[in-house]
Amino acid sequence: MRAVVLLSGGLDSTVCMAVAKHRGYEVFPLSFHYQQRHCIELENARKVANFFGVSRHLVIETNMGEFGGSALTDPDIAVPLGDITRRDIPSTYVPARNLIFLSYALGYAEALQAEKIFIGVNALDYSGYPDCRPEFISLFQQLADYSTKAAVQDKQRISIETPLIQLSKKDIILLGAELKAPFELTHSCYRGGVKACGTCDSCLLRLKGFAEAGFADPVPYEASNDL
Repeated sequence: MRAVVLLSGGLDSTVCMAVAKHRGYEVFPLSFHYQQRHCIELENARKVANFFGVSRHLVIETNMGEFGGSALTDPDIAVPLGDITRRDIPSTYVPARNLIFLSYALGYAEALQAEKIFIGVNALDYSGYPDCRPEFISLFQQLADYSTKAAVQDKQRISIETPLIQLSKKDIILLGAELKAPFELTHSCYRGGVKACGTCDSCLLRLKGFAEAGFADPVPYEASNDL
């Protein structure tokens, strides 16, 4: 059994990779250099892929930085201080990112004759991105069922798997610990320093999750919060 895993090098995608391995799949991680603000997370994706001993780790180059409109791709937009209670979509949202990434993953899965695509989206403890919601995944699955030769001619459905989508960050960390996911190799900070900033949305959610799970986060921080 084969599965494509969207691997950013962050906490959630790494736990998602561990889930796919635990379920017995031969995993084919897919990462993206999309001209994001920093490449530290991508370097960590390579370390995570090596940890799991994969046969191939594919990195796609695509210049989403040309779009602008996001603090993660446009150097003129500052990464905001974290606010995990906000209701609006933050400036760190990258336009259509998961739609683009899943489209690549679907093509790759068809070429590999893989049965599954694993993506570590989460709809509970997250920054409010519209392309992390169950509604988005459900609609993309419908699109996938009508858009490949594998599905239309060969009747081979490629399923989108979202094992973390209804888990809190605490529960994601507990699951990762149970599966011995390499937390120490992950990078979640939006700013991309040698040390995580400890103040952006992603850092705050991660710190909160580790605190609630009762574990110390093994990565270093410039600043931390009592959560």
